[in-house]
This record gives sequence, C-alpha cells and structure tokens, in this order.
Amino acid sequence: MPEASGNPVSEDVRQALLDHISSGKLKAGQRLGSERDLATELRVSRSSLRQALALLEQTGAVRRVPGRGGGTFVSQPKIERDLSHVVGVPALLRAQGFTAGTRVVSTGLTAAGEATARELGIGSNELVFDIVRLRLADGIPISLEHARFPAARFPGLLERSLGGSMYEMLESDYGVRPCDATERIEVVIGAEHEVSILEVEPKAPLMSITRTTEDESGVPFEFSHDLFRADRTRIVVHSSNAGSSTDRRNGCALVEVTALTRA
Repeated sequence: MPEASGNPVSEDVRQALLDHISSGKLKAGQRLGSERDLATELRVSRSSLRQALALLEQTGAVRRVPGRGGGTFVSQPKIERDLSHVVGVPALLRAQGFTAGTRVVSTGLTAAGEATARELGIGSNELVFDIVRLRLADGIPISLEHARFPAARFPGLLERSLGGSMYEMLESDYGVRPCDATERIEVVIGAEHEVSILEVEPKAPLMSITRTTEDESGVPFEFSHDLFRADRTRIVVHSSNAGSSTDRRNGCALVEVTALTRA
C-alpha cells in the first residue's frame, strides 16, 4: 500500500484493517501490533496509521486501552437491533450466532403509576408486574431491561421461568402475541448502578429504548425501558415505500420508531 506524497491514505488503511477483521485474520479481543509494526506491515506512515485507528475507534471497530499493558484491541462484534420487527432479545441474538443468556435482577408487584398506566391503558393504582433482567450475548452483558406487565392479565407470571424470551412465554402460556411496538430511542449516560451491571466505563453512552407493545387486538400489554450498550449494539430499521407504517405483515403492524438524542 504505497503512500504517495500529498495523498492521504488513512481511509485505505482503515479499510485494510476492516478487511482483516471481517475475514477473521484479526479476531475479536485480539491486540493489534505496535504502531511501528503495523505501519511497516501496511507500508504507511505512523501518522496515517493513527488517523485510521482513530476512525476505527470512533465507529467502535477497535478500542484503545491506555497505560502499560494496554494497546489497540479488536472490538467484540456488534449486535444488530432490528426495530422493523417485534422480536425478543434471545431470538435476536440466536439469529446472529450469539449464545443468549439472562440474569433476573429483580421482580416485584407494584402500583402502575401515571406513566405506566398511561402507556398500558390501565388505572394508576392497578397492579403491574415489575421485572428487571440483564441480557447476555456470549456471556457478556449487552442490555439491561426493565419491563412492566398488567398483573390482572397475567396471573402467576412471576411464578414462571423468566430466564428466556418473555414474548415466547407470553404467547405459549397466555395466548398473547406481540404485534405492534412503538419504540423511542435516546442516547443517554447511565446511572452508576446501570454502567456497573453492564460492565462499561462510567459516563459511557448507552442506547435507551422505551417500548410500548400491543397484542393482535391493539391492546397494550408491555411497557419497558431497555438500556443497550452502545459499543456493542447497532440499530437497524428497514424502510419501504410500498406502504405506510400501519401496513400489516403476518397480521401485525410495523414498528413505529422515534429517535431522540439527549445530552
């Protein structure tokens, strides 16, 4: 990869390193060589290499760890969170080749409160099941989800196994199938206990997804707030001009997505 005078090659270096990652020559978690060795291998200046590494770090392809024993490492592969379909996290992970895992953080029975009642269409004093779970991809924390369900509609819910897909369990045990979902996305800084349980650095950005899910009759049955690690997640939305957001696929409406950014 000769470096011509006055012709920046940082983009070529970036693409070359991405090709090494996608081909498996550079594997997730692998430490890259020193800047001197990499620059020699790629036949570029160290300044061009630094620019390429900075671009890769910005997109999350690599992460740089300062200090003795640090260096530049290939990041873990990102999980694609497809908002065009209503699907549980375990199924999402399995479809992308990850081993899905769940840790139940807490469960409880509480009054809905105004915000939850408004989203679920129930009274603020009605009871809801409050479930907090940590989702894992290949044993690594990927999201922290806090979901609420109307207690009157799902008797005995907390007595069931909560370690798998909630949607699959609700369909098999209660005959409730997720159909429509409205999801609102923000980039936020997590609280101390949230970044701790997700195993990210303090003040690391997280993707906050607030979701209201309805069944096939249009009745809301879930109101949840999920926090996804931004360094491990990519949002995907499939769009089409063939119909509006209220078109039906397999009897269910497409997901409505509202994206926000909070400082």
